Amino acid sequence: MKTLAVTLAVLVGAVVTPALAQPPAPAAPAATRPNALVEFPARGGAKLTVTTPAWRDGADIPYENTQYRTNTFPGLIWTAGPSGTKSYAVIMQDTDGVMRGAPILHWVLYNVPANVTKLDPGMAATGNPAGSAYGPNYRGNAQAYMGPRTPAGPKHHYHLQVFALDTTATADPAITYDALTAAMKDHVLASGEVVGLGSVDPDAPPPPARGGGAPGAGRGPG
Repeated sequence: MKTLAVTLAVLVGAVVTPALAQPPAPAAPAATRPNALVEFPARGGAKLTVTTPAWRDGADIPYENTQYRTNTFPGLIWTAGPSGTKSYAVIMQDTDGVMRGAPILHWVLYNVPANVTKLDPGMAATGNPAGSAYGPNYRGNAQAYMGPRTPAGPKHHYHLQVFALDTTATADPAITYDALTAAMKDHVLASGEVVGLGSVDPDAPPPPARGGGAPGAGRGPG
């Protein structure tokens, strides 16, 4: 009987010990913030129709509109906002890339006058509408248009989002994304977007190295 009891104890230990030795389950990753159109919805869901002459909604973004080639601004057209619109804000985000828990921010233009509903293709960095100002992107504050530089792998979705606002923001070269969207919150009368798909340019040379690093070291996140 004593031998049987010892044998049972050994078997039970063999079953229980591994379970006790298992490491705790890893914590779930922090939730990623959605793109601005989702995070800051328009009152009553009012919509703007947004298009670009460079591609159809949901189609591939031409490489000329990306950092792989000339980084040419594609142009943007939207329907007029409802009565009470005082300005527009434009926000471009890559929802398949994540930086600091949010979609990668490529371009912000705010305080676009209410009578402007078109930005011409090829708009120069200094050609933004009078009264408007550039906001931040992932490279820093007050940045002009910066198109995709999609890494190898699946295509990324780039959202060019337009917001009709019943307010204007205080112009500030150092304004952050959070400060701008805080000023927009509860002031969005209507919104809309056009989405383009970005992919790696197979013919592009690697970007120049930074700080003496290996080729490709200067590449942006998306």
